[in-house]
Amino acid sequence: MPTTTPDAFNEGVTFTVTHPFHPLAGQHFTAVMQRTAYGEPRVFYLDPATAQVRSLPLGWTDLAPPDPFRTVAANRAVLRLTDLRALTALVQVLGAARGDRPDPGV
Repeated sequence: MPTTTPDAFNEGVTFTVTHPFHPLAGQHFTAVMQRTAYGEPRVFYLDPATAQVRSLPLGWTDLAPPDPFRTVAANRAVLRLTDLRALTALVQVLGAARGDRPDPGV
């Protein structure tokens, strides 16, 4: 059930955008609040260029809790098994769309 109660959050904390492909990667902002919006935890900040409140997914910032998989794997694995299975399925779908014949060894 959606809630209007704000999440417990220390207002004014500084965060860094960590998503490697985001145009703001590496930049620091001061958080205004943190709450669930658009179905995911997000951090809201004041855009210094426009003075508008903007938000980013919490997972794209250094405020996100560490990924348990990466912690256990000690960053040795690039993809999880579920990621590899999804990639295999995608390659098969794209190959079928191009008319490629499946590899009998797969």
